[in-house]
Amino acid sequence: MTTFVPNPFMPSKTLSIPAYIAVEGPIGIGKTTLARRLAETFKVETLLELASENPFLERFYDDRKSQALPTQLYFLFQRIEQLQALRQGDIFQQVRICDFLMDKDPLFAQINLDDNEYQLYQTIYNSVMIDLPKPDLVVYLQAPTEVLYDRINRRGRSNERGMDKAYLEKVNDAYTTFFYHYSDTPLLIVNTANINLVDNDTHYQNLVRQIANTHNGRRYYNPQSAR
Repeated sequence: MTTFVPNPFMPSKTLSIPAYIAVEGPIGIGKTTLARRLAETFKVETLLELASENPFLERFYDDRKSQALPTQLYFLFQRIEQLQALRQGDIFQQVRICDFLMDKDPLFAQINLDDNEYQLYQTIYNSVMIDLPKPDLVVYLQAPTEVLYDRINRRGRSNERGMDKAYLEKVNDAYTTFFYHYSDTPLLIVNTANINLVDNDTHYQNLVRQIANTHNGRRYYNPQSAR
């Protein structure tokens, strides 16, 4: 489904954009920042992953083995609760931009859980993944691990201080594999290595145009210059 919104760059015209957009990508890629900027541009509400509310997350980065299962299950139920709330009344009509894709949730479980924990997680996941809304477009942001690691260090979040590069590379590879096979919704794959979607208005506006032109299938956007 698409919706028409005022074109923020050409006020006399409108843009046809997907009605429900999910922004995804590995840790440090800037998906939440982009989701918020898109919501501000289009004057719509956001549905954001509440990582800061997960009481296990900081301990997870210190001790992934013992904290992986409670961290994963907390995020699973938190995301399910957020998406189920969209079914209440007209709330869904007010939410257009989301910074997580529910179908991706098992990705971290596969990386972090042992076999028995993963079987338990998968049983729970299958029982709760019923009739949840799917995005009209997924925007997958990608970048090399070195770029992600630098961005994470620069933003300096306390719960990410214990993250090592080998783990980040494993996560990044898992995202690449997941979206290589993903076909449930229209997909825009964006290489962000050479662009700045926060501080460079030209880069951001070019991406918005790509989003407005992606209504089906799979599309790649690979800008080469950071100028």
